[in-house]
Amino acid sequence: MKTKFIYYLTLLVCSYSFGQLDTYSEKIPLTGVSDSWHTIALPDTVFSKVNDEFSDIRIYGITEKDTIEAPYVLQTSRATGVENEIKFELVNQSFNANGFYFTYQIPVEESINKIALDFKNTNFDWKVQLEGSQNQNEWFTILEDYRILSIQNTETNYRFTDLIFPDSKFKYFRLFIKTATKPELLKSYLVSNKITPARYRSYSASDFSVSEKGKQTYIDIDLKKRVPIAFLKLKVTDDIAYYRTITIDYIADSTETEKGWRYSYRNLYRGTLTSFKANEFTFRPVLTSKFSVRIANNDNAPLHITDVEAKGYEYTLITRLMDDAKYDLVYGKENAYKPRYDIQQTGFTFPEDIKPLQLGQPEIIEKKPPFVKAPLFENKLWLWLLMGTIILVLGGFTLKMMQQK
Repeated sequence: MKTKFIYYLTLLVCSYSFGQLDTYSEKIPLTGVSDSWHTIALPDTVFSKVNDEFSDIRIYGITEKDTIEAPYVLQTSRATGVENEIKFELVNQSFNANGFYFTYQIPVEESINKIALDFKNTNFDWKVQLEGSQNQNEWFTILEDYRILSIQNTETNYRFTDLIFPDSKFKYFRLFIKTATKPELLKSYLVSNKITPARYRSYSASDFSVSEKGKQTYIDIDLKKRVPIAFLKLKVTDDIAYYRTITIDYIADSTETEKGWRYSYRNLYRGTLTSFKANEFTFRPVLTSKFSVRIANNDNAPLHITDVEAKGYEYTLITRLMDDAKYDLVYGKENAYKPRYDIQQTGFTFPEDIKPLQLGQPEIIEKKPPFVKAPLFENKLWLWLLMGTIILVLGGFTLKMMQQK
């Protein structure tokens, strides 16, 4: 009895696994398995079918006896690391006819690469200089003619007061602000930024159009394929100073109507387009093929946008393959639940130098045709049985009538 139970249970699990595989739309064969741990770099073809949450990705292995599911961890190439605020002392504040000086002392040997400044002042445009020294006798220039500003009115509320520079290790830092107006410095933050920058995959956005409606500029961007985007850059060729509100929306859904396709947009980013820094915008990654950018010009002349650059993170799976099987990367199921594996738990460590797997060409998973029960009278056996029954009944009545006569 125990052996029979295990046998039937195995058959049930196998049929369930095959049934699960049948509910996905595509698969990609995986080759090059040589160890328990491997990485899989997701190609762009996966993004056209995977759902918005990436919850429908599975790695299935087919053995001689059954189908197994391999665990994985999804990783992205977003920026990693932390910003550490460094303790310091503001040891000196002074001024002369040229401007105002602020001197900081760092009690420990620590390199910094960012100073965040918070002023009570509004509506200013100042040039600053940052220097470093070990003894306050000899000073070395770190930043020169660096611009900080604040713009606050009924239409704009913009502030840029962060000093960003290469790693610098000095005991003293001296900030010079060239202005006749006294800077009311509320607080300073000296930061050691140990962040590894994100790695991006570029996507062509050459198919874009710029139009003017009222006092706004609209930029429609078509990437021609559904991919994950987390970065957008606009190239503005104007040489004037500008700061304008920018809104970025993306297509979240589309419906085909008699008059063509109708798109549903969702807001993704709202900020400032300005000549005082690079017009690069980062936001949460979204799977989409189209963007709509809106620039509020107010009473200003429209800006000249000549190029658009779109980028997305790289997506990689780390998987553990414990069985000898033929493995496939499977995806494409709208309502799939997000899997939970042991290796996804916080604190789980992975081996170093994990080898990547090779990916084949995407294959459409054939769906089993739904079973449709044929109508009763379309079954030939039932028709013959019915005709035979009718003949027997009629024959019986005929014989009975002949006997009565």
